[in-house]
Amino acid sequence: MKKYTGEGALLLNTIIWGATFAIIKNALQDVSPMVFISLRFTFAALILLPFVLHSFKKYSKPLLLGGALLGLFYFLGFATQTIGLNYTSATKSGFITGTFVVFTPVFQLLIEKRAPTKANIAGIVLVLFGLIFLSSKETSFFNIFSELGKDFNIGDFFTILCAIFFSLYLVYMDIISRKFDYMPLVFIQIAVTGIGGIIAAIILSGTGIETIRFSLNSNLIFAVLYTSILATIVTTILQTKFQKVVSPTKAGIIFSFEPIFAALIAFFALSEKISKFGLIGCTLIFSGLFVTEVFDKNNKSE
Repeated sequence: MKKYTGEGALLLNTIIWGATFAIIKNALQDVSPMVFISLRFTFAALILLPFVLHSFKKYSKPLLLGGALLGLFYFLGFATQTIGLNYTSATKSGFITGTFVVFTPVFQLLIEKRAPTKANIAGIVLVLFGLIFLSSKETSFFNIFSELGKDFNIGDFFTILCAIFFSLYLVYMDIISRKFDYMPLVFIQIAVTGIGGIIAAIILSGTGIETIRFSLNSNLIFAVLYTSILATIVTTILQTKFQKVVSPTKAGIIFSFEPIFAALIAFFALSEKISKFGLIGCTLIFSGLFVTEVFDKNNKSE
């Protein structure tokens, strides 16, 4: 029962994150990406502060280090994705970021010494093909590969790092969340991500990689509130509390549903079309999760 509660919580996270694409897309017209990350996570940390302030003295060194490590991987995932988007296309970024589902079982094996099940591997293959369909143009299944091979650039490299950092985040979340109470971990990793965002915004602005933009309006306020409260506080609480009952590999497969929910929300909220290839991709990703559920029930390695 705990396993399905955990999977349901992670799926809810994926729905919430899926909505952020449309919301952030509108917000980035008024604020630069790294500044938005700073606002999102700093505001979330400030909201949580009154709820954890009384227990600061009880924070042990292992707890602080564990939370800081999670926050570091989380921040680096967002930062490298943001930098990468400055140099590569959104299509390539989306596909490469999605490959975290492939990196996760590798790190799970190397770090936790837990091999993915056969059902997990089959699910990953289906998800990967689903991502290819989602990222390819209507004209050719191989479009994303020709686009990747045509001009692999520094942006693609940073986006690969993004996928690696998010994979490491999933694996270390599995390890660290078993050792400590979830609320201190939630606050520490969010605070570290917010601080990292502020530092990165200053550095990227100083080096000319990103120009600081900020124009306060209702769209930006709504975006900060939604992403801070729902897409950061709520999702981080759910993931920190429940991911420990789901393997990192299975969690990665569940999180692969994010582009499906993003496409559906964009369809209804932004009137964006879903192509035939997109529908095939969504079906394959759904099939990947279905395979892991049906054929993993009697597998004790999960």
